[in-house]
Amino acid sequence: MAKVIEGLYYSESHEFVKVEGNIGFIGITDYAQNALGNVVYVDMPDVDDEVKAGEEFGAVESVKAASDLISPVSGIVLEVNEALDDQPELVNQDAFANWIIKVEISDKSELDNLMDAKAYAAFCEK
Repeated sequence: MAKVIEGLYYSESHEFVKVEGNIGFIGITDYAQNALGNVVYVDMPDVDDEVKAGEEFGAVESVKAASDLISPVSGIVLEVNEALDDQPELVNQDAFANWIIKVEISDKSELDNLMDAKAYAAFCEK
């Protein structure tokens, strides 16, 4: 069973958002990294780029497949996780600790469209 962390928000496309005030840390879930296999590259947007909920903001490539990253919330990119440029495999080691982008959330009501840990765990079991 994939690891699911309480207190985060989850999307059906297997991204998570950790919210601290107006800031969202977005990454892929443990379930997603497990399904992808060994991650070899993470394509990230630039700082100051705008991301929109439900739209692609990058991609994760593994030896098996490439998967688009879909933003669970809208906002402006404040930071990208530069460690993933040199060590994309960090996502496999701990998907939740190694977020991909940090955004200033523009509309916190979008969080209402996401799942909590319990709902996401049930979604993954389907």
